[in-house]
Amino acid sequence: MSDQPQSGRRKALKFLAGAPLLPLGAMSTASLLSACGGSSAVAAAPAAPVANFVSADFTAMAAPTLTNAAAMATTTVASSLNVTFSDNSTQTYKLAYQPFFLTGDMVPNGNGGTVLAGGYYDINNKPIIDATVAGKERQYFSDSPDGTSLLSLPNPTVTGIKGKAVFAVVQFEYTTWAQDGKTDMYGKLPSPIAVLTLDQDQTTGKLSLVKYHNVDTSKANGLWITCGSSLSPWDTHLSSEEYEPDAFTISSNAMFAAYSTNLFGDATKANPYHYGHLPEVTVNPDGTGSIKKHYCLGRISHELIQVFPDNRTALMGDDATNGGLFIFVADKEKDLSSGSLYVAKIGAGFSLDTAAAGASLSWIKLGSATSAEIEALANKLKPTDIMDVANTDPKDATYTKIYISGKIQWVRVKAGMEKAAAFLETHRYAAMMGGSMALTKLEGTTVNAKDKIAYSALQNMQSSMVRGNAAWNEAFGVTLEKALNAGGILAHTLAGGQKDTSGAAINSEWVPTVTKTLLIGEDIAADALGNTANPDKIGAPDNLKFSEKLRTLFIGEDSSYHVNNFLWAYNVDTKKLTRVASMPAGAEATGLSVVDNLNGWTYITSNFQHAGDWGSIHNIVKPTLDPLVRANYKDRFASAVGYLTADVSSVKLAK
Repeated sequence: MSDQPQSGRRKALKFLAGAPLLPLGAMSTASLLSACGGSSAVAAAPAAPVANFVSADFTAMAAPTLTNAAAMATTTVASSLNVTFSDNSTQTYKLAYQPFFLTGDMVPNGNGGTVLAGGYYDINNKPIIDATVAGKERQYFSDSPDGTSLLSLPNPTVTGIKGKAVFAVVQFEYTTWAQDGKTDMYGKLPSPIAVLTLDQDQTTGKLSLVKYHNVDTSKANGLWITCGSSLSPWDTHLSSEEYEPDAFTISSNAMFAAYSTNLFGDATKANPYHYGHLPEVTVNPDGTGSIKKHYCLGRISHELIQVFPDNRTALMGDDATNGGLFIFVADKEKDLSSGSLYVAKIGAGFSLDTAAAGASLSWIKLGSATSAEIEALANKLKPTDIMDVANTDPKDATYTKIYISGKIQWVRVKAGMEKAAAFLETHRYAAMMGGSMALTKLEGTTVNAKDKIAYSALQNMQSSMVRGNAAWNEAFGVTLEKALNAGGILAHTLAGGQKDTSGAAINSEWVPTVTKTLLIGEDIAADALGNTANPDKIGAPDNLKFSEKLRTLFIGEDSSYHVNNFLWAYNVDTKKLTRVASMPAGAEATGLSVVDNLNGWTYITSNFQHAGDWGSIHNIVKPTLDPLVRANYKDRFASAVGYLTADVSSVKLAK
């Protein structure tokens, strides 16, 4: 099924009156009519029984193969959603994919003009021009859309809406190549972020783009490699800045110099301490957006944050080697501008065995701060003002040996600089303080509120997690006997009444106390297509989102081990894992979010990045698929932003 819209086939899953979430329970027509009143002389007809939603599961699609090469070269959805109602009847919804746009498209700006989707802008909001092909200069645009949030506001003011206004916030992580196809652009451009105004058809649920607004990020010093995102409980978009630039080696960082040049026009103007934080976007009723960057959640490789239902406690992804499990507890509800930062110490029992009891978690408090005070420190401090760092053993007991980014260093904090170290040199400080800095590629996070379980994706389980590796430290509490490249997902039990390692109470009822393995992939010898991870299991899980109503954990892959990356649905009650969608070959599944109820409709957003980014596993399929991918996605410079929905012929819920 192609990314291109197909007339009459793309309708969303609809709630009818009284249905709490998915289009999975509805009042009957007779029941609706009786509620409208009528003549007192005529007895009302008995209300028909209401058939309510009971459960749902997904019917899997097969992984596409070269027998249908076109399906491997686009976003393919061939799965179904099966719903069971309280009267024991069932309904099957055939799923489909609907894009809002391809990056590089000219889309409406809401003022009668157009704007480039995924386009890049400098600190003055001027287009950044790709001049690598003489005579074909053009504005850079991203081939890597990522985190997406879908929301509504009570009193939207956007004109031209025929149904109801819905908003999406979409961030663009990077672009892979300049148009010459030779100049690597990863991390060299300031990440754009946009607010989309969508017209929600109240008959079909279809979402149509009516306005694209590029958010001004200049007050946040621009954005750095925005990856995963989540929707906060108070309906703001929580972004990310991963792979925080190392301030101690910044003078030799050519990528950061190029970033600074493209953003500021000056290779030395960007300050590394302004990046690696948590941006938050607020959508305005007119379809514009504003952004602020929170500096008090730790300067780590922020991948994806999940705020728990208390509106205060947040679990964060840390997409690093020698990464840690971090939580932040805000001082006030719905306000991430001040609070306390903790890193986990992992106890005995960490295992890939999904039947094992798991490992206990204790929490080391790194500090408390406001965003404003850490931003002020970031503005004035140099790395050598905060700590001393040695790459060889200084033979000095005042230094602490740490593991960071796969290497060993020795560090010590300057007098009075503990707070600066905790929030600006978080990886180093957390290691100094005894955090279990063992994890690799800790990416997506999400929460199952009913069961008080949080989930974290480990894209790969390798290097710092594997016995004998140069980055491994047995004291971290994580030891695998061999790497698992296909990665896995951890489940964390959440509880209140916890104390940190100093004995002080942690002011939260949502603290992870035990971590265990929920799902793992399987490394294999290359199969007939080139897959080096079992295509019928998860491979390098990245994006995670949980649907409370469906009791389903959705999993998007970022794999160098599957020829096509997949979107999966895992029912936490039945333990059934189902392939729901397949991305174009060479592309990463991104932009995953789940909205159980948006004006009575349910949506799963899904994007992808860098279609046709060929690796060695694609040697078999590349000759066939490369021309197809190029034809579909602007010679591989474009990617799709869109959502999963249901085919029109299957949507009939009235009982």
